[in-house]
Amino acid sequence: MTEIQLGYGRGSLSFAGEETRYQLLTGASRAGKPLTDVEIGEALSAPIESPPLDDLFSAGDSVLIVVSDATRATASAQILNLLVRRLIQNGVSPASLAIIFATGIHRPVTPDEKIELLTPFIAQRVKTIDHAAYDSSQLVSLGTTERGTPVEVNRALKEFSHVILTGAIGFHYLAGFTGGRKSICPGLASARTIEATHMLALDFETGGRRAGVAIGLLDGNAVNEECERIAAMIKPGFGINSVVDECGRAVRVYAGEWRAAHREGCRGYLADHSIEIEEQREVVIVSCGGYPHDINLIQAHKSLDMAAHACVDGGSIVMLAECRDGLGRPDFLKWFEAKDSGALEERLRHAYEVNGQTAWSLLTKAERYRVYLVSELPDQDVRRLRMIPARSLNDALNEIGADHQGYVMPHGARFLPRLKSSYRTERGSAGSLSQPA
Repeated sequence: MTEIQLGYGRGSLSFAGEETRYQLLTGASRAGKPLTDVEIGEALSAPIESPPLDDLFSAGDSVLIVVSDATRATASAQILNLLVRRLIQNGVSPASLAIIFATGIHRPVTPDEKIELLTPFIAQRVKTIDHAAYDSSQLVSLGTTERGTPVEVNRALKEFSHVILTGAIGFHYLAGFTGGRKSICPGLASARTIEATHMLALDFETGGRRAGVAIGLLDGNAVNEECERIAAMIKPGFGINSVVDECGRAVRVYAGEWRAAHREGCRGYLADHSIEIEEQREVVIVSCGGYPHDINLIQAHKSLDMAAHACVDGGSIVMLAECRDGLGRPDFLKWFEAKDSGALEERLRHAYEVNGQTAWSLLTKAERYRVYLVSELPDQDVRRLRMIPARSLNDALNEIGADHQGYVMPHGARFLPRLKSSYRTERGSAGSLSQPA
């Protein structure tokens, strides 16, 4: 293996390993070239199960565009620039347009991030709205779902005649995939609604994760299905889902009816981003892919979840995650006061909070593998997370030793390793979003 650069924040770390010991797990060659403005325009003109964009919006309409926050790479700058200009060309007044950031319970988008996400042209000309999941004055109740989930969302969703969802498709350890309905829930939901949907990830009767709640699954996934029910109550008029490369550039766009376009994109993403492996190995080196995927630990942990699919029980995982924004929320360490994952799960049964299941997922990995974390987090915080702090990749590898076989995952959250024996049983319907029969 020649020397490769592994993303770390906005920079990179070098790694050179022997080809006989390390196998590179990446599917970058399948990503395709970045789309031109013309190609994205064609996707808007020939959408999935929807009339063309130009037939849906006209003079007199008010349009709310939902955009992901800075924790997601979505190619939003290119897409929003084209979308806004097209809406205006169709007669929608700039004064009747607004962009809302689907932050969920994340921190607000900064002024600099708004410019980066939207382009200076759009940021200066279109009104932007910041969502606050804990601010009741921003929220409106839509009742409850058939499952009993209270539905509270940002009131802006009901104040415009049309809602357009934008976002990127990627793997998600609970909802199966990002994008689509997640722009509404959790993106623009109240903390109470987010908590209720995330709680569905755990099976409080039998313990552990609920059946069907997993990476790459939509059908039978209780978290996804509840988020879809909530998004359907908004009745979005259009959806634009991008697939981005390692540099955050759009290489695929799935546009159209919000649910159909998202599901078509998820099928394509699963087919393109699954990596068949012969065996699990003793060591996995995983980079989140750099910023924004490693902006904080809560985001970075998704790469740890993917790396676990390629590592043997008791093996070592070295995760490279700068975590420039720290842990992701100031009280995150409180969950690690529990003596083990079982005690944490019991705590969640009685006092569930959003991100508690993220801590539980991290703790189960730390109990199952030796997890080395190369980051900017304080060493004492890393130890409280039950991980091993390392100041460099070489420090971690020196401690692990030389007698092992390993994998290197340069874009940890983007590619799902699957054992060949189980992968082939699922490939009867390539890109299936359901559990194999």
